[in-house]
Amino acid sequence: MITSVLVANRGEIACRVFRTCRASGIRTVAVYSDADENALHTRVADAAVRLPGTASADTYLRGDLIVKAAVAAGADAVHPGYGFLSENAGFARAVLDAGLTWIGPPPEAIEAMASKTRAKELMGVAPLRTVTEADLPVLVKAAAGGGGRGMRIVRDLAGLDAALTAARAEAASAFGDGEVFVEPYAEHGRHVEVQVLADAHGTVWTLGTRDCSLQRRHQKVIEEAPAPGLGPELEEDLRAQAVRAARAVDYVGAGTVEFLVAGGRAHFLEMNTRLQVEHPVTEAVFGIDLVALQIRVAEGHALDGRPPRARGHAVEARLYAEDPAHDWAPRTGRLHRLAVPDGIRLDTGYTDGDDIGVHYDPLIAKAVAHAPTRAEALRALAGALERAAIHGPVTNRDLLVRSLRHPEFTSARMDTAFYDRHLAALTAPAPDPLAPLAAALADAAGRSRFGAWRNVPSQPQVKRYVMAGEEHEVRYRQGRSGPEADGVRVLRTDPHLVVLETDGVRRRYEVARYGDEIHVGTTRLTALPRFPDPTTQSPPGSLLAPMPGTVVRVAENLTEGTPVEAGQPLIWLEAMKMEHRITAPTTGVLTSLHVEPGQQVTVSALLAVVQPT
Repeated sequence: MITSVLVANRGEIACRVFRTCRASGIRTVAVYSDADENALHTRVADAAVRLPGTASADTYLRGDLIVKAAVAAGADAVHPGYGFLSENAGFARAVLDAGLTWIGPPPEAIEAMASKTRAKELMGVAPLRTVTEADLPVLVKAAAGGGGRGMRIVRDLAGLDAALTAARAEAASAFGDGEVFVEPYAEHGRHVEVQVLADAHGTVWTLGTRDCSLQRRHQKVIEEAPAPGLGPELEEDLRAQAVRAARAVDYVGAGTVEFLVAGGRAHFLEMNTRLQVEHPVTEAVFGIDLVALQIRVAEGHALDGRPPRARGHAVEARLYAEDPAHDWAPRTGRLHRLAVPDGIRLDTGYTDGDDIGVHYDPLIAKAVAHAPTRAEALRALAGALERAAIHGPVTNRDLLVRSLRHPEFTSARMDTAFYDRHLAALTAPAPDPLAPLAAALADAAGRSRFGAWRNVPSQPQVKRYVMAGEEHEVRYRQGRSGPEADGVRVLRTDPHLVVLETDGVRRRYEVARYGDEIHVGTTRLTALPRFPDPTTQSPPGSLLAPMPGTVVRVAENLTEGTPVEAGQPLIWLEAMKMEHRITAPTTGVLTSLHVEPGQQVTVSALLAVVQPT
């Protein structure tokens, strides 16, 4: 019997595993980097062991340190979570060699499926050895790891070498293995996967299908179970291939077999020898706890002959601290509040007041809805996200809500190119025009409450805010019965609630302020000073860092005086496990360059200046 589990991971998945362990009476041990000293997973564990440093290569990818931590803390088992070392056969062996229980598949199974090239050969699918015009488009893919890192789409042979170089570098940084391969890329395929669970006694469960077609940068955004509209023959083929993959490597534990469905056929992609990020939708549909079943299988228990029956439909949305309208740029800062309505499952590694840093993935939480039908599940999740209080950095919340309500998605006609087609429409600003007024009135009510607000009845009060990237000016007066604004009836004002009426329709606005950051319902605003500080102005053509990060590359032969074209990549930043290109804002001449490879930069740091021509 397992009595104490160390989770060799961080954030949301560590908290998720701890939740099951607590319910099972199992003690929990966390490991944490210096950046995660005060992280939620560190705080909620029964014991925690420091891994000195902040870089993943020095901390969560150091299997030797993690095994030592498990032994020192008295753990008798290790759960790898997902990412980091979860598909590292050497780490699994080190855990077993230390006399600990490994809550995962045998090292030999991990090894067989760890390289996507070897996995494809095992399943009779060969990657491309040479690429011609007829093969395009193709996908360059890291042989080890996943999560969209080490992937590049190539539509022009001239760009193949650069894509291979970039993919190798990113794969080596993320997984310690720079091997990549090339496979055909289907523009309009669906990403469908099968959850498998096997015991050491020969039983292999297939727990339905999941559709994960809505992706950005090859990382999943919205997942659901079961995958809609496949048909019984295709579903049976998917299950049969999944069982074949599991039995081919004598698999034990939870795993996922991934496919590209195109032209009515299922094409094997890979087998992930670990728990998936999207496992909660399968848990909801089958009424099971996959982590608890992983632990039981690791203890040697046998599965029942048949899995439980599926019931209803579940959908999961990944809430990221990122700006989809600006190349999915990650955002950092204080998460002041995170709350979703009752009835929705929320898996998260954050709580109110935690900081979202630059070192790791920008995933804030996963929200999951389960209902008798797909339409009801989509409606419930979209409504819950729309009403959720998410105060802090910019997030993809609006994109998620619009995606869940998009007719192409609701009718199950989506594919992996969904965001290529619809991103502009899904990220078009649609802020509430009354939000700035509500913010101004709430601020005025707060100042009045503490005796600091004074008004001249004939003089309008003016406040300025940035909303959806644009500046808005608000004017109102203090009348005899309270604040007045043109065309709007003010029914109530206090620091946290404003009620306004326009055209006979009454609306409530909940307001929260954190310094200059203001949240009015789901609208995020920034208060501007009455008189801007001239010392904060940047010269025209300035390239500012959109997030804190590390400069990993500067364009070749880029020096002061170099002519550049609008949109030309100049600098590459690495932040939150992804590379981000900083491009020339205009055609002109580079007049100054302020960074070099390896340099750490803060948000809004001046990187370079391009003088327009």
